[in-house]
Amino acid sequence: MGPGAVPPESLGLCSGAWLPRSPGAKRAAAPLPPRTVASVAAAPRALLPDGRAVSVPLAAFRLALIQLQVSSVKSDNLTRACGLVQEAARQGAKIVSLPECFNSPYGTNYFPEYAEKIPGESTQKLSEVAKECGIYLIGGSIPEEDAGKLYNTCAVFGPDGVLLVKHRKLHLFDIDVPGKITFQESKTLSPGDSFSTFDTPYCRVGLGICYDIRFAELAQVYAQRGCQLLVYPGAFNLTTGPAHWELLQRGRAVDNQVYVATASPARDDKASYVAWGHSTVVTPWGEVLARAGTEEAIVYADIVHFPVVADLKKVAEIRQQIPIFSQKRSDLYAVEAKKH
Repeated sequence: MGPGAVPPESLGLCSGAWLPRSPGAKRAAAPLPPRTVASVAAAPRALLPDGRAVSVPLAAFRLALIQLQVSSVKSDNLTRACGLVQEAARQGAKIVSLPECFNSPYGTNYFPEYAEKIPGESTQKLSEVAKECGIYLIGGSIPEEDAGKLYNTCAVFGPDGVLLVKHRKLHLFDIDVPGKITFQESKTLSPGDSFSTFDTPYCRVGLGICYDIRFAELAQVYAQRGCQLLVYPGAFNLTTGPAHWELLQRGRAVDNQVYVATASPARDDKASYVAWGHSTVVTPWGEVLARAGTEEAIVYADIVHFPVVADLKKVAEIRQQIPIFSQKRSDLYAVEAKKH
């Protein structure tokens, strides 16, 4: 484990591991922990927040988050990203996510210069490596050009290399914290206007990008639609990161009883926009399952479908003790998706 690495045991983890990237370093993924191995034949029934029951497969899977060190050279970013995806697949990852703006420095002045159409150079590379590795690849995000507009877009590819879904960032990062940071994505980007989910043999996944995580309604809609894992490629900064990065992830996870994963670029203190790093996976109980430091790394987490058989009683107990879903005042408010 390289300099600055946080041993999983120091976090109280049993199924998460992350490994820094260093010259000549050999990565070894953590083995699947015993608690992820199902020992019964029947699939459990999961209660969604709206009370609907769904059958949940028993198989565990390995999730990998690529905390990429992004440079100003697009071709280098693509080559290194694909290499790290291949490494994650060799270590058994079945779903892999890249970070926000993985092929481009993050900044309104960079978006027009690095923008591509989809399909294009970057997404073609993602398609090829997803097919080569036989994995589900969440392509972080890239600046996308379409019909004269620019978007912050995440493209997802299946094990056959086919594009499954394209998520355009819904909520643009326009903030002004006096004396600390001012940023306006809306100067160059346009917002998306649709929800984005995709199905795997392991779980249903809902997508957001960075600032989208601040909007609880999006996560609630995804939970209502049966998502068990929410993935947010994101690039929080040194102002918002220490204050809100983990807090928001744990909030979204606990509120909706889903896994939440965030994939950040590695930190570059010389960049015009310095990313926070700390790519993270949080359980439905709000526990940090795996977390990176600030350097380039691969985060591994062995995910058990929500809820696992052993947790069914715990779910029922918690919902009886703190019955927030039955206590919602639907006569006063509702979270309603206005588009499908």
